[in-house]
Amino acid sequence: MSKTGKRYRVPFRRRREGKTDYRYRLRLLKSGKPRVVVRRSNKNVRVQFVLYNREGDEVVSSAVGNDLKKYGWEGSLGNMPASYLTGLLAGKRALQKGIKEGVLDIGHHESIKGANIYGALKGVLDSGVEVPHGEEVIPAEDRIYGKHISEEMPDKVKEIKEKIEAEYE
Repeated sequence: MSKTGKRYRVPFRRRREGKTDYRYRLRLLKSGKPRVVVRRSNKNVRVQFVLYNREGDEVVSSAVGNDLKKYGWEGSLGNMPASYLTGLLAGKRALQKGIKEGVLDIGHHESIKGANIYGALKGVLDSGVEVPHGEEVIPAEDRIYGKHISEEMPDKVKEIKEKIEAEYE
């Protein structure tokens, strides 16, 4: 169809910019559950619990990798252990707000088995929030605790995890 014809319909702006896949979004919204939105950059990870609202989505609970510094995290904020801990922190905050379940929203991120987005999902699951998932996508324990990074990393991750759990009990 020609882009100059009288029947041509211009796609929504966010679709044109490649920011929103409206079919994928509609499937998530039909579940009626809060979305567990995981967004990753090279240097950080963000986990949010978002409720649909007709006037605009409402972020109920959120955690960013930078929040880990408050608990003594000194490592990179974009690696697997940081993703896991950020997911754990977001999950604990969501439980405080009364959210007990959700559905994972990875947006335009590619779904790769064992990826950092699934490390964040594992953190959310360990916090006590129920999210439907396949066990095969969850990363191995060694990767979650950072054994591939250094020998001391698992101890640091467990220490930060205990601090987060102590604060939200």
